Amino acid sequence: MQFGIQIEPAFGFSFDDVVEIARDAESRGFTGLWVSDHFFLRNDATTTNCLEAWTLLAGLAQHTTTLRLGPMVTAVSYRNPALLAKIAAGVDVMSGGRLEFGIGAGWKEPEYRAYGYEFPPPEVRLDQMVDAIEICRRMWTEERATYAGKYFRIENAPCAPKPLQRPRPRVWIGGNRPRMRRVMARYADAVNIGGPGFDGTLESYGAAMKDLDEACRVSGRDPRQILRSHFVSCIVAETRRDLDAVIDELAADEKTTADRWRSAHPSAIAGTPDDVIARLRAFEKVGCGYFLAVFPYRREREMLGVLAEHVIPALA
Repeated sequence: MQFGIQIEPAFGFSFDDVVEIARDAESRGFTGLWVSDHFFLRNDATTTNCLEAWTLLAGLAQHTTTLRLGPMVTAVSYRNPALLAKIAAGVDVMSGGRLEFGIGAGWKEPEYRAYGYEFPPPEVRLDQMVDAIEICRRMWTEERATYAGKYFRIENAPCAPKPLQRPRPRVWIGGNRPRMRRVMARYADAVNIGGPGFDGTLESYGAAMKDLDEACRVSGRDPRQILRSHFVSCIVAETRRDLDAVIDELAADEKTTADRWRSAHPSAIAGTPDDVIARLRAFEKVGCGYFLAVFPYRREREMLGVLAEHVIPALA
C-alpha cells in the first residue's frame, strides 16, 4: 500500500506550513502530498487563508525532490481545459516529472456562485470533465491537438513544454456517482471514490470497488490497471490515552461530546497504530492500494510521524 497526505488549504495554512508538512512527509516515506482545489472554507471565513491549488503545487515543486504532488481533485469548472493542460504540464516540468493529475466534476456550489461560475447539473459537469480529460491528454501527447467536445473544443492547440512524464502524467478521477464510475473505467489510471453522498465506510467502499470492476468489464478494461485510493480523516496516536485526548479536543471544537463525535464520523480511521493497521488491511482486501490521510488541522506533522513509524512499515 502507498501512503499520501491530503492538505485542505481552506483550513488556513500558510505556504510555510505546507512546505514543512511536505518536507516532513517526504523524509518519512510518504508517496505523495495532495491539495484540495477550493477558494474558501465557508462564506463567513473571509479572513481564513486558502491558497490556490495549482500555484501551491508549483511552489511545493521547488521545495521537495521526491514527493509526488497533485490536486485531489481539481474542479473542471474552475479553469478552461486547455489552460489547465498548460498549467499541469508546467507543474510536471517544474517538479521534475512528479505530478499526479487529479480531476473531478466539481461540487461546491457556494464557490461557483461567489466567483461567478455557472453551476450546471451534475450530468453536465461530468460531460465537461470528459471533455477536459480528452483535451489534456491530447495536448500533452500531440504536437498540435484538435478536439471538438460537447462543451469544450480546441483547434491545433500546442502545449510546450510537454510534461516530462511519458507518455503523460497519471490521471486520477475522483467522485462517486454510478456514471462517474463508467467514466473512470474508460479514462482513469487511478481513482478516488468519495465526495458528497459517499459515507466512506468499508462496506460502501467495497461496493464501489465491485461497481468499478463491473464498469471495467463492460468497457473491456482490465480493472487491475486502475489504482484505487481511500481518502478519509485519520486520527492516530501511540496510546489510547493520547487518542482520547485528541478526540476530546475535536469534539470540543464541534461543541459536542466525544461519543457523539465518534458517532458523527463513522468513516474516520481513529485509533492506535494497531487499530489503523487493522482498518487499512480491511480496505486493502477490497481493493485499496493507496491510503490518503487527512489529519486534524495543526496535528499533521505529529500524526504523519506516528503513521510513518508504526503503520507504513507494516503495510508498505
